[in-house]
Amino acid sequence: MADEKISDRLIGLLSVRGEDLASEWADKVTGSLGGRVSRGEVQRELQELYGALVAALGEGHLDGRAEAFGEVRALLTELSRTRAQQGFTPTETAVSVFALKEVLEPALDGKDSDVPVYLKFAALLDYLGLFTIEVYTRTREELISAQAEQLMELSTPVVKLWDGVIGVPLVGTLDSARTMVVMEKMLQALIDTGSEQAIIDITGVPAVDTEVAQHLLKTVVAARLMGAECTISGIRPQIAQTIVALGIDFGDIVTKATLADALRHALRRSGVTFSRTAPQAGSR
Repeated sequence: MADEKISDRLIGLLSVRGEDLASEWADKVTGSLGGRVSRGEVQRELQELYGALVAALGEGHLDGRAEAFGEVRALLTELSRTRAQQGFTPTETAVSVFALKEVLEPALDGKDSDVPVYLKFAALLDYLGLFTIEVYTRTREELISAQAEQLMELSTPVVKLWDGVIGVPLVGTLDSARTMVVMEKMLQALIDTGSEQAIIDITGVPAVDTEVAQHLLKTVVAARLMGAECTISGIRPQIAQTIVALGIDFGDIVTKATLADALRHALRRSGVTFSRTAPQAGSR
């Protein structure tokens, strides 16, 4: 049977009982989503999709990649992105398309001539179902990437410790991507606060190897180019032994065992003098 005849037969089936089939489709999809999306919302989504599908078939096409199905693909893209953002699984998303097979099957009259009609329509829905999964997967990857960036931002705070002194407490592994975030946030904080002293505290960094040391050195150099002096604090005995064993040279970079020591050093460099009670502003 030619594609045009199959399209005509499908249009006849989908048009004669259009409202009923669309309603049954919405019922099946709503049930598969466990009530997490209202019946009315599902009805609205699928009613529009149903109309676009019939219109595409009306142009005599059965290939979901054809231009005639552009509107169908656009609606499925929106649906897939919405489902991904709502936390549904790929299967729950694809069933919004595949359920239409179950709805159409009882509408066939059982004649042999309807076999190729159903097979062609099933193949079309299979393609459109796979299309929704592809869009869903891309959307989930985008969401995961965005969440990873947000977590990286949250895990790299820059705080003002004193007038002219900012601190960057690092926790966890320091890799290339995170180093860039540290640099950007620290340099921006130096500009925003007008600070000339920065403390990078690595107390929460589990281990320091050659790569981590190189990342720290790059961050210090970047700060120096902005006219700021950097102090690295949190050099525990184990970290110190590792640095020596690896032959890592921090050069003239000031390192301190604790954040308190580093802050005391930075304040002195900023011209703050200390008494027994509290630090006071004074000359260097």
